[in-house]
Amino acid sequence: MNRAVTLHDLIVAGAALAAGIVTALLVRVTLRWLGKHALKTRWSGDDILVDALRAVVPWAAVAGGLAAATAALPLTAAVQRTVNRTLMVLLILVVTLTAARVITGVVRSFAQSRSGVAGSATIFANITRIIVLAMGFLVVLQTLGISIAPLLTALGVGGLAVALALQDTLANLFAGVHILASKTVQPGDYIRLSSGEEGYVVDVNWRNTVVRQLSNNLVIIPNTQLAGTNMTNFTRPEQKLTILVQVGVGYDSDLDHVERVTTEVIDGVMKDVNGGDPDHEAAVRFHTFGDSRIGLTVILGVGEFSDQYRIKHEFIKRLHQRYRHEGIRIPSPARTVALQKPEDIVIPHQRDLPDRRDLSDRCDLSGPVPPVP
Repeated sequence: MNRAVTLHDLIVAGAALAAGIVTALLVRVTLRWLGKHALKTRWSGDDILVDALRAVVPWAAVAGGLAAATAALPLTAAVQRTVNRTLMVLLILVVTLTAARVITGVVRSFAQSRSGVAGSATIFANITRIIVLAMGFLVVLQTLGISIAPLLTALGVGGLAVALALQDTLANLFAGVHILASKTVQPGDYIRLSSGEEGYVVDVNWRNTVVRQLSNNLVIIPNTQLAGTNMTNFTRPEQKLTILVQVGVGYDSDLDHVERVTTEVIDGVMKDVNGGDPDHEAAVRFHTFGDSRIGLTVILGVGEFSDQYRIKHEFIKRLHQRYRHEGIRIPSPARTVALQKPEDIVIPHQRDLPDRRDLSDRCDLSGPVPPVP
């Protein structure tokens, strides 16, 4: 038989609970101070670690205070066991949620460091979160004394039915994993599909790939479609690329002078304009004797795909101004049109045709008309 609760027991239990709460507050303040200093470092791992400790340690201190408080009270063994089990389950849940957040943050940070962009591939983060939460749920059931063997068996049997019902979803899931594992597409890459869609890859999640166009519109592409179509990646294996600009000069131009002036303009644009490649070697190639001009191709270097529009804009402006200053003529297309009077138009073999009057004289039109067969 348990004794009655005395004032001393209540004071000890209250002191233990208060100690746990005060400890939790002090730890939280300390970890907040550490978090501010962790933000100043380049390594993102300390931010994740401090965030995890901030979520777990205060709750652990409160749970410890509650456990000490219940131990100081004259409770029955069954009540004490129930209280301890409840506190253990709450602590496991907190640790599970924190572990899921920490591991997801580590996976997300690793994906960002590998892709080198601000976006992330959430498919790996979501899979990791689901696995950690499932393991924590199984640990809670085991702590409560519930056998998880029948549950695992039921999940194994029901998994086949779920897989058959979610064929499209699972196909998109594994297609997304394959895309990221093969490193053909990563967040931040600029891609163009054979169907015409193009833009920057923002995210690859469990079902689809999000592509942001240059107009800031989002295109949602299923992972299976992305994995099964022809695609051009303008970011890999190298982000820098070359673009071609077609130019034409008159036949009276000095081609050596044209090449020299064009090369100087290219060098200036590559060094002065944001998005140009300063290491690019200027290249001018003459290729065609056109109807009214000599055609040449100018090869420019840009830092990434979207920079080409700015580079083309500045290059055409500067080249046009420089050509005018140097006296290099850019001829417009010309056509020669010859006009003739109607009476001067002679039909071929017209003189060889017999006159209509002579033809009528030769034909006997007085007889009967023969029947049409």
